[in-house]
Amino acid sequence: MRVIKTARLTLEPQIAAHAEEMFLVLSDPAIYEYENKAPPSLEWLRTRFTKLETRRSADGREQWLNWVIRLPSSELVGYVQATVCPEARAAIAYELTSAYWGRGLARHAVKAMISELVEHYKIRSLVAVLKGENLRSRHLLERLGFSVASPEQHLTDRVELGEVLMRREGGCA
Repeated sequence: MRVIKTARLTLEPQIAAHAEEMFLVLSDPAIYEYENKAPPSLEWLRTRFTKLETRRSADGREQWLNWVIRLPSSELVGYVQATVCPEARAAIAYELTSAYWGRGLARHAVKAMISELVEHYKIRSLVAVLKGENLRSRHLLERLGFSVASPEQHLTDRVELGEVLMRREGGCA
């Protein structure tokens, strides 16, 4: 994995040493309105980040690519991640602390990650799953060229009730 620098932010490969700063970011209750829940402890997060540093699933079929989002001020504000599958497909996800919502940073970070995935990992198909009510995330993905997948694709990917699968084919946005 490489460090990805843009004019507005830097994506650093996530490592266990980021756990303390990211625990504060991920403790923002607003980011869990639609998704998951906050990490239960700093130690739990450090252990998770250590596991993710392997960059591979247990069976070795998937690559796990996780970056933290750092601003020029040195502050960490969230993460972007991709699970790269053998068939040139990647599932992406992202979280940003609510203090930085509405500033275009999430779109900028996701776009930078997608460029990296297309150029250096030869990804041709991208997917993201989100709660149907999460319009902020849906609009972000739509601005990046994603569209709602077909009902058949929802079944194939085993998308849960209340979730939406969004897809994007091809290169950079």
